[in-house]
Amino acid sequence: MNPVSLLLLGVLGLLVIFWIRSLSPKKRGKAVILIVLVIISLFVLLMALTGRLHWIAAIVAGLLPFAQKLFPLVLRLLPFVGQAYKYRQQTRKGSGNRSEVKTRIIAMQLDHDSGVMYGSVTEGPFAGKELGDLSEAQFIDLLQYCREQDTDSARLLEAYLDKRFGDSWRQDDPTGQRDEPSAGNGSLSIQEAYEILGLKTGASRDEIIEAHRRLMQKNHPDRGGSDYLAAKINQAKEVLLKHVVS
Repeated sequence: MNPVSLLLLGVLGLLVIFWIRSLSPKKRGKAVILIVLVIISLFVLLMALTGRLHWIAAIVAGLLPFAQKLFPLVLRLLPFVGQAYKYRQQTRKGSGNRSEVKTRIIAMQLDHDSGVMYGSVTEGPFAGKELGDLSEAQFIDLLQYCREQDTDSARLLEAYLDKRFGDSWRQDDPTGQRDEPSAGNGSLSIQEAYEILGLKTGASRDEIIEAHRRLMQKNHPDRGGSDYLAAKINQAKEVLLKHVVS
């Protein structure tokens, strides 16, 4: 394979990786399976076009005896694999690597490690839909609905759009409106503050400060983060530190 082809494959591979990382965890598994199926299909097509399809048949025939022996073993191991996966998911949920910010219309999550935001709509004409599934026109309609119904939801959605698209989406915003970067109208409950910082109930003062520092490294406005989210993170820290002191 010539260097140009290798370079193109490398660039394509990087684009695919970035695309997968931008998806919510629920969709990453399906995306990986789809990519694997596409690669296998292209490989089989290439072998057929080059007259080497019989090689695949020979390899499959050679592996059949081993597959017959391995299949019962795989069936016996499946329950253990399921338990290991469940344990891993439970560990992730309590690891403090994910923050949750909820408003009346939007439920948003932020992955601490990658900085990727993903969420869903909980109220209105797009209720039940994942933000990653919405088109550009639907985002603008949802933003208009949020501005009419709940200011906090509009600010949170703007933070998501800024994180995902930069400022380019604002060219399609018919009002050109930009909300003030406050943390919202209401005070945070202690539970909401824990969720925003991605901490378990009863976290220590040091854990609160560390979670705040880690989140602000990726969400500070001076580093391309969201004013609204930064204000929420600061507010959550203040609420929890007062709770710890008291």
